[in-house]
Amino acid sequence: MLRDAWHEVTGSIPSRELTSGGAPEMVREEPRYPGSQDFQATPSHTRIIYLLVQTKKQQLDRKKMALKQISSNKCFGGLQKVFEHDSVELKCKMKFAIYLPPKAETGKCPALYWLSGLTCTEQNFISKSGYHQAASEHGLVVIAPDTSPRGCNIKGEDESWDFGTGAGFYVNATEEPWKTNYRMYSYVTEELLQLINANFPVDPQRMSIFGHSMGGHGALICALKNPGKYKSVSAFAPICNPVLCPWGKKAFSGYLGTDQSKWKAYDATHLVKSYSGSQLDILIDQGKDDQFLSDGQLLPDNFIAACTEKKTPVVFRLQEGYDHSYYFIATFITDHIRHHAKYLNA
Repeated sequence: MLRDAWHEVTGSIPSRELTSGGAPEMVREEPRYPGSQDFQATPSHTRIIYLLVQTKKQQLDRKKMALKQISSNKCFGGLQKVFEHDSVELKCKMKFAIYLPPKAETGKCPALYWLSGLTCTEQNFISKSGYHQAASEHGLVVIAPDTSPRGCNIKGEDESWDFGTGAGFYVNATEEPWKTNYRMYSYVTEELLQLINANFPVDPQRMSIFGHSMGGHGALICALKNPGKYKSVSAFAPICNPVLCPWGKKAFSGYLGTDQSKWKAYDATHLVKSYSGSQLDILIDQGKDDQFLSDGQLLPDNFIAACTEKKTPVVFRLQEGYDHSYYFIATFITDHIRHHAKYLNA
């Protein structure tokens, strides 16, 4: 026990047995790992301590990746669950929702990621969109994360609905005080994927992404910045050209600074102009009576023009009479699930 305590505090390994009096002579040497030629030549007590330390590190890693189930509800034969975990990227607790279709009981299924819009949490999509039946029928695991870090105690994070809490914009912030926590791009494209792949029956080679409004912007940029990673992408009323709209200018100047040349790395209209990856079949639905369309926040025409110039396939459907709400999403969600299933189940 004394040896363990000494090593825990000092990071060193005693060269002789600890006694009750005085500090031992310490040896700091290059570690010898199991499988290396000189590991077996290492004194047995040092080997044991090394293995104990490695076991403890693995336990800590598992603890960091541990999931706490918040809820579980049966729906269309599958299970709608919500989990909480400690995020390494965002340095706070995060929740995500995941739907496991009946097929997940017997094998790995494709994963479809949903990104929500401004002010939303992981709850909006799972309670309002009505996607479960289509996801169940097509055998898709659907994951819906929160839209920003929460409870980070950053001054100003709760002052407005379109910046800070609930408005992460799926970027990696580079400006103080946001850059430590507001790393939603890396969270969505890296940490969350690793978490899902490690803990749920999903096929990491079959993955797609879609979203709404700010989340539509997020889905488009994630697909365009990672050629080949996602089999398909779609969006409802996405913010297509954020460098030119009020929402985008506010968010990007706060998270990314005043150098507007850096904003283009998170703008779908600019990204599609330089996209050179495998062909993406993009589906976009836009309500014609969407207030934010007429207010100049979404700018889909700019994105369509860029896609046309690059000969990137995009199906853009302007839906008569529909607005920006989840009533609009619920009306066409089955079309989007079917769009992704075509590629994910091919």
